[in-house]
Amino acid sequence: MIKKVLIANRGEIAVRIIRACREMGIETVAVCSEADRNALHAMLADQTICIGPAPSSESYLNINRIISATMTSGADAIHPGFGFLSEDARFARICERCNITFIGPSSDMIAASGNKARAKKTMIDAGVPTIPGSAEAARTVEDGLRLADIATYPVMIKAALGGGGKGMRVARSKDVFTQAFQTAQQEAKNAFGDGSMYIEHYVEHPKHIEVQILADKYGNVVSLGERDCSIQRNHQKLIEETPCETLSEEKRKAICEAAVKAAKAVNYENAGTVEFLLEPSGNFYFMEMNTRIQVEHPITEWVTGIDLIKEQIKIASGEKLGFTQEDVEIKGHSIEVRINAEDAEHKFRPCPGKIELAYLPGGQGVRIDSAVYSGLEIPAYYDSMLAKLSVWAPTREEAIKKAQSALGEVIITGIKTNIDYQYGIITSPEFISGKTDIDFIDKFSRK
Repeated sequence: MIKKVLIANRGEIAVRIIRACREMGIETVAVCSEADRNALHAMLADQTICIGPAPSSESYLNINRIISATMTSGADAIHPGFGFLSEDARFARICERCNITFIGPSSDMIAASGNKARAKKTMIDAGVPTIPGSAEAARTVEDGLRLADIATYPVMIKAALGGGGKGMRVARSKDVFTQAFQTAQQEAKNAFGDGSMYIEHYVEHPKHIEVQILADKYGNVVSLGERDCSIQRNHQKLIEETPCETLSEEKRKAICEAAVKAAKAVNYENAGTVEFLLEPSGNFYFMEMNTRIQVEHPITEWVTGIDLIKEQIKIASGEKLGFTQEDVEIKGHSIEVRINAEDAEHKFRPCPGKIELAYLPGGQGVRIDSAVYSGLEIPAYYDSMLAKLSVWAPTREEAIKKAQSALGEVIITGIKTNIDYQYGIITSPEFISGKTDIDFIDKFSRK
């Protein structure tokens, strides 16, 4: 069993991992930048090591300093959380070579899943539904034009490596393809150091559905239901819920079985998500695999009663899954709302600064994942997320009312937040009816 975990992350996910480890009797080591010396995760861990200046490149993304901190502290495992180095195959490979347990899939698996062209070919071979397009990457405009004809317009041009919405453009016709391709390719080179582009048919007005899976090293794979992540801006999720309101039981079974098939096809291990696009017609297509814990994992924990962080640690320790697919029961409905330090009235610009007062609600069926407190200085160097508010209720209607009530209680002063914007979404007729897709925010923001 793992005895001491270094958390290579910050903020609420670092706090979440520390709490899980504490309940399992595992010691924790926090790393922090100079800007995070007073951060909650740095105060809660059994041991804290400052690994560098505020910029991520000199601290949370500095592999040498994180490995050095791991060895100095005597930790035998690293949990990468999400973001930062969580899907960095090189980081996972260095952990493996240094005999440090990486709490996540292997470096080879991360590399294979991170390459969209390679992942799609694997899914096609496994019989998982995929978006019409090519199984090869395009490196020139000429290659791209040829592959776009195969995929049929409109097409999505996106980086073969990377994510987070970078290196992505839509070309609705051949006339605009060249400019869209060149723009996306340059962005991909700048962000990921690789200009390989992937071309596929652009699915219009879909829902973004992801399936949570757990897999151990003995070949056991289970799905823990799906999450509807359609409410997103610039490919960044804002609100998630489970189960998806518009999925029939037949379609839900099919999409979850496809996710398990996808995980088995790549011999996946640990926690991950299989991402799909769901068309209004009911057809769904594999999009990608995320080889880490997701921001929105609490809502799956609400409806299944399974602690995903603890399961990650158990799997990384070599344990078999303690339950089968038949044991997984989805109960009730859960919704998560992300609270960010950003100004929704001015193009969602980040709003760092000092929190004067922070009050976060509680009560039956309400959960807060956060690392903020009154008097905390929010640095300008990192992601703007302050907290995740998630709720559970027996029905979707009750969950919506609970989310509205809880979000209405949140008080954060001293900096601007997106609370009012999010409240507008969860009280909108479109959200309440469940008739939202990935284009919803564009329409909502124009109102």
